[in-house]
Amino acid sequence: MAHDVEKSTSVPPIEPPLGSTVIPVVNKLREVLAKVGGGDSELELPQVAVVGSQSSGKSSVLEALVGRDFLPRGSDICTRRPLLLQLVRSNEEAGEFGEFWHLPGRKFFDFSQIRAEIQAETEREAGGNKRVSNKQICLKIYSHRVLDMTLVDLPGMTKVPVGDQPLDIEAQIREMILSYIKQPRCIILAITPANSDLANSDALQMAGIADPDGHRTIGVITKLDIMDRGTDACNLLLGKTIPLKLGYVGVVNRCQEDIKLNRGVHDALASEEAFFQSHPVYNRVADCCGIPKLAKKLNKIFVQHILKMLPDLKSSIRSKLSIASKEHSNYGHLPRKPDQGSLVLNILLKYSKAFVSMVDGRNEEKLTSEVYGGARIHYIFQSIFVSRLEEVDPFERLTDQDIRTAIHNATGPRSALFVPEVPFQVLVRRQIARLLDPCLQCARLVYNELVKISHSCLMHELQRFPVLKMHINDIVGSFLFEGLQPSQTMIGHLVEMEIDHINTSHPNFIGGNKAVEVASHQVRSYRLGSTTPRTRDGEDSEASGSNRRSTAIVVRSPTNGIVPDQGVRSVADIEKNGSPGSERSSNWIISSFFRGKEVQSRGIDASGSNSDNGILNHKEHGSSIIHLREPPLMLNSSEMHSEHEAVALAVTKQLLESYYTIVRKKIQDSVPKAIMHFLVNHTKRELCNVLIENIYRESLFQKLLQEADDVSLKRKRVEETLIALQEASKLLDELPIESATV
Repeated sequence: MAHDVEKSTSVPPIEPPLGSTVIPVVNKLREVLAKVGGGDSELELPQVAVVGSQSSGKSSVLEALVGRDFLPRGSDICTRRPLLLQLVRSNEEAGEFGEFWHLPGRKFFDFSQIRAEIQAETEREAGGNKRVSNKQICLKIYSHRVLDMTLVDLPGMTKVPVGDQPLDIEAQIREMILSYIKQPRCIILAITPANSDLANSDALQMAGIADPDGHRTIGVITKLDIMDRGTDACNLLLGKTIPLKLGYVGVVNRCQEDIKLNRGVHDALASEEAFFQSHPVYNRVADCCGIPKLAKKLNKIFVQHILKMLPDLKSSIRSKLSIASKEHSNYGHLPRKPDQGSLVLNILLKYSKAFVSMVDGRNEEKLTSEVYGGARIHYIFQSIFVSRLEEVDPFERLTDQDIRTAIHNATGPRSALFVPEVPFQVLVRRQIARLLDPCLQCARLVYNELVKISHSCLMHELQRFPVLKMHINDIVGSFLFEGLQPSQTMIGHLVEMEIDHINTSHPNFIGGNKAVEVASHQVRSYRLGSTTPRTRDGEDSEASGSNRRSTAIVVRSPTNGIVPDQGVRSVADIEKNGSPGSERSSNWIISSFFRGKEVQSRGIDASGSNSDNGILNHKEHGSSIIHLREPPLMLNSSEMHSEHEAVALAVTKQLLESYYTIVRKKIQDSVPKAIMHFLVNHTKRELCNVLIENIYRESLFQKLLQEADDVSLKRKRVEETLIALQEASKLLDELPIESATV
């Protein structure tokens, strides 16, 4: 160790730096925040990133700032991982040593061992060839020769891959550098050799991308001693070529020969000082030349940068502290046996309260983030259930042909004297029955929504106890399913009630007379729109029209059964009596209309006598036997059209639509009420009691409160984070006093 101690009196000791307590506090803060993941951009602390191309002199500048040889050297890429270097000014009696974060408690007094450990740690992460890694190596150096600051040595920019480097090595290194220097709290130390064109400097180009205004960039011009004779970098140092708000500093590096001859850093500093003092140009700009000037400039800018960023940093720490405190409270502490019962009871009560609040819309966390809970149930009722029923056609899956067939079948072997009641009853029941399925679907949708709500209650608290969570989910799921059964049963009863009793006395039902009036108007409108039929002589068939006008349509009265419609009378009756005919004459007219063909086919005249004086003996006319065709195997009602059937069809449709609309509105109102009563509100009222009855048992406490392994690890990490953030907050509270003195 003794041979590593360098002594030199050529360079005077550096004066006590600006912010002598600010930077140590920030360094301590950096270590503290490393425990909570220092990669968080909100917690990035001010630091100086050293950027430059390979062989630009980065390593020489860093070693000169430290005053020691400690960095790997070579002709190829040497810095393959970011090196976070904390310089801590200490008193001379404490000595000079280094500490690695990955080797806590171990001090390196021999700086050649520090170099070896950097190389070994690099190879552990990035391999033994030339690959790079973004994982930091953290080194803290204590010395009375340094000024407090934090620097990051980044890999040098390269163009051509070497060794086993990937083809995109240039892009990888640039991306790594940008990830550091784009942070607003990072000062950029852009290294450019004097023997290259400043306009083509890779370091200044990268700095221009991350800091286009130049507020955070310090330019360093290296190798001033090897410029061509007759040239100098005075215009560069004065910012006349590429201006930077923080300016430039020129330095002289140790050459490769000095390194091979083990020429010490302090001797090199003395040589640098002599060079600038003797140079006819640089001695006029001495304030921006030399490593000591660079160290003081960096220290001053670094402290000012810290104080500038202090308010935002405090705000970020407090925000993180609040989040960590809340997360820690969710995990809590492992309860002792006497406290287990109260913990279980508290969780059950909080769960029930959270469920009710989500259904009632009082959950503050989701109040503005999304539509949730009870609002979604209302959406199911109004926008899905009610809207869908209103869209359904009352005659869906029921054609006019089906209605005609039902009317024909209802008359049996007789001709229809009246509009049959049976088809209306049968068909309206069939259409009402179709409402059952969407009603049950509505109940199922609400049930699914309640299950989702139950799974979203106390997610963070129950994540800690998976066994308790499983028990709660099972019990709530069963309880909700049990509540679904009576609601579905009630819905079935509601639909069955409507099917079992067709209340044609309902005040909103259209009624027989009104239906006939509407239907007759529809039929007349249809006829007027078609071509008027003519007789064989080309004249209008007035007889046919008269025959139509003589038809009396009979419907079922809401109170007195099936009666003739007094609003439609026979023309013959009016001509004969001048007033509405009696019920007997009216029925006779109906019979004559609907049974006219039957009377004629029997050869009977209006007086009831045989027109041919008896049935003819077919034997007397045996040569002219008349054969009837066989009836079809399947008779279609479309082959049995008549004018009366057209009116009957229209009347039946009017009645069907009117009554179906009444039932639909009742169902739209009753089904949501049934679901709310038997499922939603029942769950709200009884959930807490059911949970306590099934879970709150002393024999289950130990099992229910078993923590998952990952939860235990998370709680431990959260506790460490909380302690670290509390310490960081305390450290930051000390800085305003320092800022006032500075």
